[in-house]
Amino acid sequence: MPVTGLVADPVFMEHDTGPGHPERPERLEKIYALLDEKGLSAKALKIPLRPATAAELLAVHGKAHLERIAATAGREQVYLDGDTPTGPKSYHTALLAAGGMLNAVDAVMEGSVSNAFALFRPPGHHAERDRAMGFCLFNNVAVAAHHAMNQHGLKRVLIADWDLHHGNGTQSAFYPDPRVLYFSTHQFPYYPGSGGLDEIGSGAGQGFTVNVPLPAGCGDDVYESVFADVLEPVARGFKPELILVSAGFDIHRLDPLGGMKVTELGFARMAARLKGLAEQFCRGRLVAALEGGYHLDGLSRGVAAVVEVLMGLNTAPVTRPAPVDGLELLLEKVEEHLGAYWPGIGGNE
Repeated sequence: MPVTGLVADPVFMEHDTGPGHPERPERLEKIYALLDEKGLSAKALKIPLRPATAAELLAVHGKAHLERIAATAGREQVYLDGDTPTGPKSYHTALLAAGGMLNAVDAVMEGSVSNAFALFRPPGHHAERDRAMGFCLFNNVAVAAHHAMNQHGLKRVLIADWDLHHGNGTQSAFYPDPRVLYFSTHQFPYYPGSGGLDEIGSGAGQGFTVNVPLPAGCGDDVYESVFADVLEPVARGFKPELILVSAGFDIHRLDPLGGMKVTELGFARMAARLKGLAEQFCRGRLVAALEGGYHLDGLSRGVAAVVEVLMGLNTAPVTRPAPVDGLELLLEKVEEHLGAYWPGIGGNE
């Protein structure tokens, strides 16, 4: 049975966002407890932590940004923007999150694990070069993509982002870069306001940003159709050497910040499709990173469903989803913007 690696440690609960904040330590407490209860933690290989170095972070962020986050160390509470607070240990925790993600990539690339899930906080996909925002300090997935290319010589990295919110920071980091294909499904219009159909990359990177903005109310069938008709044809054309996943669980049907209707089965099926692509193109090399998700039960059950798929304990059969009213028009619009770059997108061969 393939070995799955987990980045999981109580230290990530030391990122103190203050009372009432949705991105709170209890998110991980609930996840870790359920993985223990199901016996999943015991089946995984625990990936050790280390702080990311300044050089590794500077591949994505500016020096002034690193200095600003570092200056929060030891201070009771600093708001980096209206909804992104830090506590005394947030800087150290964020370094460990980014470093743990890099260790997960190393473990997958070296073959000590088949795939991995980094269950940490703070999340990362909103963090831009010079700006912390949306609960995010450092862009863990973007830093990991650069690490995979710089340290392991990869030339094609696919980032799939199913969080409720568009990963503006990740998109920005690779907008002109054809080595990284950024794919995002997200509720639109919604925070942070980016992720329109016409945002497809620039220069040499044109066509390598694939946004599928979705209206509120979408459930499992919509997401599976988008994965089948957009992500999979693009991945077949791109032929990734590594898949990174910004796994946000705020699209769960119970999430208080979201408006989507995805269930645990939906998360399992998305994970199964990505795992299948990884097995087809990248020797199974896939690393997921926790992003959003704020209903504690929905979050923990969704994470457990994905871990079971990664471990091969749940095959989550990939079937052709039933037609969804209104989706055909959206897929036609996606094809209009990106069909010239990726034949077969929108379900049309």
